[in-house]
Amino acid sequence: MSKERLSVFVTRRLPDAVEKRMAELFDVTLRDDDVPLSREALAQAMKTADVLVPTITDIIDAGLIGQAGPNLKLIAHYGAGVDNIDVETARRRGVLVSNTPDVQTDDTADMTMGLILAITRRLPEGLATMQSGNWAGWSPTALLGGRIGGRRIGILGMGRIGRAVAHRASAFGMQVHYHNRRRLRPETEAEIGATYWESLDQMVSRVDVLSINCPHTPSTFHLLNARRLKLMKPTAVIVNTSRGEVIDENALTRMLRAGELAGAGLDVYEHGTAANPRLREVPNVVLLPHMGSATHESRLEMGEKVIINIKTFDDGHRPPDLVVPAML
Repeated sequence: MSKERLSVFVTRRLPDAVEKRMAELFDVTLRDDDVPLSREALAQAMKTADVLVPTITDIIDAGLIGQAGPNLKLIAHYGAGVDNIDVETARRRGVLVSNTPDVQTDDTADMTMGLILAITRRLPEGLATMQSGNWAGWSPTALLGGRIGGRRIGILGMGRIGRAVAHRASAFGMQVHYHNRRRLRPETEAEIGATYWESLDQMVSRVDVLSINCPHTPSTFHLLNARRLKLMKPTAVIVNTSRGEVIDENALTRMLRAGELAGAGLDVYEHGTAANPRLREVPNVVLLPHMGSATHESRLEMGEKVIINIKTFDDGHRPPDLVVPAML
């Protein structure tokens, strides 16, 4: 690599400590505001930079990669999921892609459990009662929820986050079930106390809570379609802290409004920020603005991984968090 400092373009505001360290190491272009770049501005950045640091709000498709300048050699993604980046096209163009795995695992799993408790114990309804000033006092039958201990949780996707959810659910006394592309090792199943279901249809029809923890890929798009959602018990709830595209959101909305499901906790949506407006009208639904990994610790650790990936690349080595198309 050249001794000149790498030209690095960052598409969104990052924590101050991360931006400061980047400025010390690289010739970095930082944002003054914190709104997603237009496609035109993103294309212009990719024409001049050596390294692009995008986030999940940036769609780096084949068209943009085709417009990239000859200097662009690394897309150091600030995030774990890379379904917003055409990794295969980047590879063919000689552009490496790295990400920030692992650091969001615990925070996202914590949020999953928070959503499960929020729905089953009716926390939003209790909060609304207090904020409205309409609480008339304690009553033996008011806002009765359900105990999660003893309930069956079905985890769709048993990667790092899925396993972290399983550990937490087990600690709450839940019975852990899962469906995954590959079955876990017997010793891992035994440690978690998890039951594997080869058939997703059979699992969703038997669980009380369904947690979505798989990535968005062509094979998982609308994996929970209308037919499969109708297999679920009317007393079951769904939590999604992974990718909104995994669920047919319109079908889910219809079932919730019809009382065919007991509730849902959603941190992600099929169409980005455009959540189905009818979901806001359902009292047993908790909607969050993609907060699953939103902790100070996670954001700083993500930045540290980005810096390590760029610095390792600058030193002429393979970035430690290199994304390989076959891994997707």
